[in-house]
Amino acid sequence: MEATGTEPQVSERVRVQKERLLRMKPTVCTERARIYTEVYRRSADQPLVVTRALALAETLRGMSIYIDEGELIVGNQASAPRAAPIFPEYAVGWILDELDEFAQRPGDAFYPSEEAKAELREICPWWQGRTLFEKGTALLPPLMREIHDAAIIRAEGNLTSGDGHIAANFPQILSGGISGYRERVEDYRGNLDLSDWEDLKKEQFYRAVEIALRGLSAFIRRYENLARRMGTTEKDPVRKAELERIAMNCGVIAEGPPQDFSQALQLVYFVQLVLQIESNGHSVSLGRMDQYLYPFYARDIDAGRLREEHARELLECTWLKLFSINKIRSWSHTRFSAGSPLYQNVTIGGQTRNREDAVNPLTLVILASVGTLRLPQPNLSVRYHSGVSDSFMAECIRVIQRGFGMPAFKNDEIVVPALIALGVEQDDAFDYSAIGCIEVAVPGKWGYRCTGMSFLNLMRVLLAALNNGFDSMSGKTFCPGIGRLEDFESFAEVMKSWEKQVKFYTRATVAVDTAVDTALEENVPDVLCSALVDDCIARGKTLKEGGAKYDFISGLQVGIANLGNALSAIRKLVFEEARIGKGELMEALAGNFEGPGGERIRQLLLNHAPKYGNDDDYVDLLLRDAYRVFIDELSRYHNTRYGRGPIGGTYYAGTSSISANVP
Repeated sequence: MEATGTEPQVSERVRVQKERLLRMKPTVCTERARIYTEVYRRSADQPLVVTRALALAETLRGMSIYIDEGELIVGNQASAPRAAPIFPEYAVGWILDELDEFAQRPGDAFYPSEEAKAELREICPWWQGRTLFEKGTALLPPLMREIHDAAIIRAEGNLTSGDGHIAANFPQILSGGISGYRERVEDYRGNLDLSDWEDLKKEQFYRAVEIALRGLSAFIRRYENLARRMGTTEKDPVRKAELERIAMNCGVIAEGPPQDFSQALQLVYFVQLVLQIESNGHSVSLGRMDQYLYPFYARDIDAGRLREEHARELLECTWLKLFSINKIRSWSHTRFSAGSPLYQNVTIGGQTRNREDAVNPLTLVILASVGTLRLPQPNLSVRYHSGVSDSFMAECIRVIQRGFGMPAFKNDEIVVPALIALGVEQDDAFDYSAIGCIEVAVPGKWGYRCTGMSFLNLMRVLLAALNNGFDSMSGKTFCPGIGRLEDFESFAEVMKSWEKQVKFYTRATVAVDTAVDTALEENVPDVLCSALVDDCIARGKTLKEGGAKYDFISGLQVGIANLGNALSAIRKLVFEEARIGKGELMEALAGNFEGPGGERIRQLLLNHAPKYGNDDDYVDLLLRDAYRVFIDELSRYHNTRYGRGPIGGTYYAGTSSISANVP
């Protein structure tokens, strides 16, 4: 299918729903918090993995559901669109501290009712001493706790919001349906030797998965019944037929696999939704949507059951539902990724496992639907390669011209070989997708956190390297240095000092991650998500226990461009040209460039040294050498799943800083 260059407009239905969503003030929903608290209280005698499944299933059976006027894709995360559910098992201290300030935030504000505030003040105290945040921080060794509190390394988001950064195995979900997963679990559960300790643990996991899957089916059945009831009283014959179709779709996919495009899309959305009811983590992504939905689309188009315009409208309705999902987090976490991003990424294009161009007619429909709607969700990523058509790339550029920052591009000829070098099987490498904002992984086969573990502030590390290991912001020396800048006779000594500090903080990063990952594994196992990623069911393990096929992770090393610029300025202006004295620079740094002398030095640093991002080897190679120290040191370590099943279990580097430059 060749691109046409035309720009379709949204339907009146979609326009009305979009405007309604954009006008809504985000609120807070207490239903999940209430139900989870009740289940945890009465299920204290159960294995935690079972308690988690019971809490999810009861939430799906008891939370408010609704079908808004004109909706074609149904399912809600909370009692109102754009309302954020509360996840008290992760952390409650920040909720009690900030509850009256949610509406006063300078960004990402929420407007809870007084009734919601009162209920949270009743719910949260029970969780004090029981939350992931408290248990995770307690696991941090004293030195690591000090470094974390000093914010040189931060993992607060993981401790208050969990993991995310994952995609389920949507092709398998569509192939076998929910009942197919239940049958698979029953088979494995029936073949356990319960005299074996490992099998006893697996039995608990399988029991939990069955509970969660039945809860998911019940959730979908509730929408079937609601749509049917609404249809019996609907006067408009067109809307009546739509409600009857929604009921039929939900009736099919509540147990079995979908039979057509609309059912497949609805099941995909239900899974995407419920994964974000189960866990508070963001960057739950949808994988290669144009690939796994295309067989349904092509069959319906060929049979005359579906028109391209209606498929596009169904997709636009799905994007509206993704936008209606919301999360609230502590302000100290929120400010590191402001703008309410959930990074629900959809990937299109690329190549097939047979190395052929994967662009198909549905690829273009998805591209057009995202471009026409212009919402911050979903994130849209395009895989490209040397064999991609000019016409498809031109369509991508037209969407970029609409000015909302999408799509992002991933180069197959860089990503695929890099994944293979990492240890990913070739066929899987060709099946990669974007996860979250810019990360990549193999959807449905990769564990949590292909990126996004702890944040390491590289500039704090450099400042410590210049100051004999002293961190001026905390007033502490965590790693004794080899001297101050004034002591160094050459720039090589600066790099030697950097090497010592960054190796120490690399190890500290892994130590923090190890404590956090252990706390996540022991306190908030995600049952449904684990079941839908290969091959937790075969292994009888949750994701955090090593159930995924692949498990490579990364933190975020923040300030990479600043590091290059700083090293460039020191080398050129201090050591090569002597335009700034060593003591003079340290004094300016200590005083935050205040006063005429400080401003003079700031201007020299700003305007008279090469800057990163301009294809200038002077600074680029400096940064490469500095970052390579971190990368080489990181290769010595592994994550908590190492040796427990997955391919990998190791680290790689990741420099995405999102909006962390602001705080």
